[in-house]
Amino acid sequence: MSLTIKVPPVGESITEVTLASWKKKDGDEVKMDEVIAELESDKATFELTAEKAGILKIVAKEGDTLPIGAVVATIEDGGAAGSAVKESAPAAQPVIAATAPAPVPATNGAATATSGSLQVKVPTVGESITEVTLSRWIKKDGDTVAMDEPIAELESDKATFELTAEKAGILKTIAKEGDTLPIGAVVCTIEGAGAAKAAETAPSAAPVLNNSNPAYASGTPSPAAAKILAEKGVDAKALSGTGVGGRITKEDALLAEKVSENPQISKAAQSQIVEPAKPAAPAPKIEAAAPGSRTDRREKMSSLRKTVAKRLVAVKNETAMLTTFNEVDMAPIMELRAKYKDKFKEKHGVGLGFMSFFTKAVCEALKEWPAVGARIEGEEVVYSNFADISIAVSAPKGLVVPVIRNAESLSLAGIEKAVAALAVKARDNKLTLEEMTGGTFTITNGGVFGSMMSTPIINSPQSAILGMHNIIERPVAVNGQVVIRPMMYVALSYDHRIIDGRESVSFLVRVKQLLEDPTRLLLGV
Repeated sequence: MSLTIKVPPVGESITEVTLASWKKKDGDEVKMDEVIAELESDKATFELTAEKAGILKIVAKEGDTLPIGAVVATIEDGGAAGSAVKESAPAAQPVIAATAPAPVPATNGAATATSGSLQVKVPTVGESITEVTLSRWIKKDGDTVAMDEPIAELESDKATFELTAEKAGILKTIAKEGDTLPIGAVVCTIEGAGAAKAAETAPSAAPVLNNSNPAYASGTPSPAAAKILAEKGVDAKALSGTGVGGRITKEDALLAEKVSENPQISKAAQSQIVEPAKPAAPAPKIEAAAPGSRTDRREKMSSLRKTVAKRLVAVKNETAMLTTFNEVDMAPIMELRAKYKDKFKEKHGVGLGFMSFFTKAVCEALKEWPAVGARIEGEEVVYSNFADISIAVSAPKGLVVPVIRNAESLSLAGIEKAVAALAVKARDNKLTLEEMTGGTFTITNGGVFGSMMSTPIINSPQSAILGMHNIIERPVAVNGQVVIRPMMYVALSYDHRIIDGRESVSFLVRVKQLLEDPTRLLLGV
């Protein structure tokens, strides 16, 4: 008897998908829930799994565009698949009996048979996120893990987060680093907790470097620390963390010694550590690319980069985007900063930068021109009575836009503290989904990279974005005389469907006035 596999519903607005690739071939024997094909919609890529075990019979071809409900393949009852299941079932009985004695629990098979296995799946991480990328394994296949211990690092289009073990046991990895996984996909399994405890007390545990009784996080590096240790070629097991529960922090990693300089690390451990350090091998490739050579280097796009690309193209295609420009004399703010920056930092503990002035000016201008901070939802225009300002930050993995909540109620010091905290989290890939969603207006500063002028792209579903640029001393006319002033071009890109020219130009002029006379920001006039 055969089972028909059809294209499943993948979203209200999606009516068709493309069969990107077959993971299994026609006539292959497949298991239940095994991935057989990869489907691609206009919003996401997801995997199609077998709904029962059997022999795969392919109907659709790679590259075919299929409507929802179309037949993709059939699965025929296969003697080999059925017999494999039947043979494995009775075999499980004697294994349990055989592994009951104490000498065997150290093996992974014993762990599976003794307490069974637990599947660890990709958790739900946000309403709009349908897939994640497994960026790296923190623990290796066959490692003993404790309950709630981080085992892998997952990366979505908005944030990076850790996947933790849901029970103690032996880790069996299924997904590979770099794999793109849909929500709910199985990442790994954890074999019985009993074996994990036995492994800790077994004689084979003697070579472990840290003999103290660690907490569940002991010896586990944070994502930032793990990257530093990998670059140095240092084994995390050889370190004692100073973080909560013995966690290895970034500071611990920076102070760690290299493998060759630490005689306490065994040769076996060194052989395991030297391999992760080999990714430094790209250097010869760069050196080999001598002038005149015609070589290419390919890198897989990250989940973040792919999503940013799709959204930017969508904004350009779906909005009536227009940009208006103006220029700001930055001399008053620069003089104010030069006069009070030392006292400001002494009192508030943060430096006085330009971003706080621009954020404050934007908040004041939004009160007068609320349409600039509005957004379109269906056939309605939503106006916000608050200002959640998104700040574009260039992070190691790409552009992220964390949000300063209720910026209109913050002082200059409060804004500077919020910007500093979000910038640190962005550099360490520690931003959460909540910290990057819900903004009403965005500010981006290309001037830090030397940009003279640009047309920033709107951060959907917002309707406007302000671009800051480089400060250049230029001759300008002031009171009939030519003087040299530090000038900055500012650009406001906006959605003309909701914001008229009068509103956009008036908004930008108001921001200019507030920046050129910063006492207005303090007096609220």
